[in-house]
Amino acid sequence: MSKLTEDARKMLEGKNFVYLATVNPDGTPQVTPTWVDTDGHFVLINTAIGRVKHRNMKKNPHVALAITDQTNPYNLIVIKGKVVDHVTGKVAEDHIDKMALKYQGLEKYPHRKPGEQRVLVRIDPVRIVTR
Repeated sequence: MSKLTEDARKMLEGKNFVYLATVNPDGTPQVTPTWVDTDGHFVLINTAIGRVKHRNMKKNPHVALAITDQTNPYNLIVIKGKVVDHVTGKVAEDHIDKMALKYQGLEKYPHRKPGEQRVLVRIDPVRIVTR
């Protein structure tokens, strides 16, 4: 387990997209750009239950993330980590609204589909590389 560096924490707290790499059941990689957050220790990803990235993380908790600073894409942080928790319910629903405010300036997440359930995935950083 690695502690988030100050640079990594700031990048995760900023309005930056992360590219999340997971492993498909056939062993091939799958990459998704997504919103990201941190609680200061864990990397937090919010997704809908049943999406490919969520299914992959349930089967194989090992992930990699690449994040660049939107104001300077040459600032890069790569994090290898392990999913340690999948949180559903009100916590995940409230968190996606927090992300909508951060990324879109909206108080409520506008892309909910009928019956969609959110999940907040906590990733423990194992290795952090800053470039």
